[in-house]
Amino acid sequence: MTLLVIDWSAVGIKILQFILSFSILVVLHELGHFLPARWFKCRVEKFYLFFNPWFSLFKRKIGETEYGLGWIPFGGYVKISGMIDESMDKEQMNLPPQPWEFRSKPAWQRLIIMLGGVTVNVILALFIFIMIMWVWGDRYVPAANLKYGVYADSLGTRIGMQDGDKIIAVAGKTVERQGTVGSEIIMSQAKSITIERNGQRMELAIPPGFINQLNKNKLQGFTYVRYPIIVDSILPTAKFTGPRLVKGDTVLTFNNKPSYYFTDLIKIMRDSSYDKLKGHDFPITVLHNGKDTVTTMVHFNNDGNYGVLYKDMEDVLGYKQINYTLAEAIPAGVKRSVTTLTNYIRNLKLLFTSKEVKPQDSLGSVISITNVFPPVWDWQSFWTLTAIFSILLAFMNVLPIPALDGGHALFTLVEMITGRKPSDKFIEYAQMVGMILLFALMAYALGLDIFRMFK
Repeated sequence: MTLLVIDWSAVGIKILQFILSFSILVVLHELGHFLPARWFKCRVEKFYLFFNPWFSLFKRKIGETEYGLGWIPFGGYVKISGMIDESMDKEQMNLPPQPWEFRSKPAWQRLIIMLGGVTVNVILALFIFIMIMWVWGDRYVPAANLKYGVYADSLGTRIGMQDGDKIIAVAGKTVERQGTVGSEIIMSQAKSITIERNGQRMELAIPPGFINQLNKNKLQGFTYVRYPIIVDSILPTAKFTGPRLVKGDTVLTFNNKPSYYFTDLIKIMRDSSYDKLKGHDFPITVLHNGKDTVTTMVHFNNDGNYGVLYKDMEDVLGYKQINYTLAEAIPAGVKRSVTTLTNYIRNLKLLFTSKEVKPQDSLGSVISITNVFPPVWDWQSFWTLTAIFSILLAFMNVLPIPALDGGHALFTLVEMITGRKPSDKFIEYAQMVGMILLFALMAYALGLDIFRMFK
């Protein structure tokens, strides 16, 4: 019997990051509708963060507008008088149009109101990416630095990879950054990868079904970077019987098992015998000063810690840091926004064109989105993910689907071109169909996430 151990503190941090990020995106998106609606003298009846069927967590009326907080974190809305939207307020639409209503305004004003949310999300993504480039720059481990190659996990060995191989290219495209191989294989639907083994280059064919499994595994189980296990620091809680480890020592064996690379240590930690070490001493052998082999006993406490911290991949292999002035950060941020959107569209296209990428393996609900956030609070990761979600939210909303901003905008554009406005009844039915489709998709995605949790 296997027990599912959940780190609730990590889960809580993920949830808090999701709520904050989602709240920023929703409030600013709805503000993009709210402000032009007010500029064009439309009455805005409600402004809500999250949906509020049956009751609201908080609400307060200021002027003509009720501001509130709902309890279902799937979005938010502004209710503009005279507009067929999520509220499906048929009674109001049966009355004669009033000057303050959305339906009474010229088509060009209605179009600006409808595209306001998308516009704000695009601007927000650009702004955040520019600020990220300015404050943190661009930092990554070049693929050329992986001098120890990779550890080939089950999916890697399936295509003939071996420990120590270096991945040079995917589908003929040179790999420049560590951590991009798996996603590039999926997006390019690669038929082969180029590796270097013992100084010789060779092509490894990617068999049918591999990309499907890689996508289903969320890029896990393919390859992992190999690098030596080098002691970075010793915590005061560490207890040794024999010589103390010191910063710079390189681990050779862990509990009498060869551990030359961090991936070796990960394999040992996965082994069921690892937990049996808790509360006991175990031996670690290290290379000291680059020449002396030293073995010592380390106490493994009941919490699973032994007080030795190791250098991370960047410290061992080195990284590239590109810093930008504010002026330089602007084009760099714009480029990153475009790349983010382009990659998303490439992935979305695969749902309809690829035999390997299945919707049930790629779709996810708020549970999947929440899980993308790191288990510790990291502002760079938080703002990066917020920018990514902002540009994706803009793209999804501009799609010409009824119930989305793009659907309303499409009807308005048709009106501007033909001079004929679609009937309120037609828009009402289109809105209803669109909402049914969206809620069905959301329910399907939520069901997939729940299934994955208990699988």
